[in-house]
Amino acid sequence: MDVKLTPTQEATPVSLMFVERMHKKGWLERTVGPEWYRLIHGVVTNPLSVTGMVITVLFLLVAAFAPQLAPPLKVANNAYLIPRDGYATEPKPPGTIWKREPPPAPGWYTALTGKTQWIHLLGTTSGQWDIYYGIVWGTRTALFVGVVITAVTVLIGLIIGAISAYYGGWLDDVLMRITEIFLAFPFLLAALTLSAILVPLFGRGIWPGTIALVAFGWMMYARLLRGEILSAKERDYVMAARVVGARDARIILRHIVPNAIYPILILASMSVGDYVLEFATLSFLGVGTEIGYADWGQIVSFSRDWILSLDVHWYIIVYPGVVLLLFGLGWNLIGDALRDILDPRLRRGNE
Repeated sequence: MDVKLTPTQEATPVSLMFVERMHKKGWLERTVGPEWYRLIHGVVTNPLSVTGMVITVLFLLVAAFAPQLAPPLKVANNAYLIPRDGYATEPKPPGTIWKREPPPAPGWYTALTGKTQWIHLLGTTSGQWDIYYGIVWGTRTALFVGVVITAVTVLIGLIIGAISAYYGGWLDDVLMRITEIFLAFPFLLAALTLSAILVPLFGRGIWPGTIALVAFGWMMYARLLRGEILSAKERDYVMAARVVGARDARIILRHIVPNAIYPILILASMSVGDYVLEFATLSFLGVGTEIGYADWGQIVSFSRDWILSLDVHWYIIVYPGVVLLLFGLGWNLIGDALRDILDPRLRRGNE
């Protein structure tokens, strides 16, 4: 005899499978949602991103423990000013004994070397600025510059791109024409000019170069987000939000931007290292930080008079050049991994 199951009985196996599947999901996926979980899972399992994160974490640790790795002079008013061992023009090689006002030797240095007298671990530049100290404390400068410039340019690009794409019409035309005017200037030349103009106002330091790079760096984010929002604002979930009477600000911030932000994440992660290189270029050209400030570009600039003798004084360009290379490499590896994870075309190819 055939026994008919009630609708509840028929649905029971499906319900059990759904509950079982939900239990199999980790707490992270249930908390952040499937898309963000896929992003996080891809980042921590992708070899490129793991390598990039290891390099980036090492720089973060150096920046965090800079006072322990390179103790500043007790009489120094600013820890970011590189101590110098005299005023001689010719650089000194690594391992040279520090003769004039050496900084205090930390415990790890005495334990590793058995010496109580501090030496120039990586040598000195022209003018006897200590390279090791400049690289360690310059890590803080690089992280501050890279993160601040990237964050501000992304924020400006998000605001302009979102408003332009969402409202359209004459507002879109005005904002995009302004964006195109800024794009017409060669980036580095424009930043160099503006930084040179700001130096007399702010003095030589971090802010002239930072402001100049922000002023001519937001346009790519605005253009990219505008294109993403133009397609996202016509989707069903945005239409549904308009029908129920959601405000424009809520629609943009809650529904449109979170679904169009992924390309921005890729570009921003790559831009951190790029901005540090560009800021170092400004310092090298003389419109960045003050002389003797712990900035990698400043250290490289001290090698200009010794380019023809780098076979002897190789250390004045190799050490700061390597850290600049590794810093940019770390962030670019993270950006490449994010692109591989988030690009649907690459994802379909891998699947």
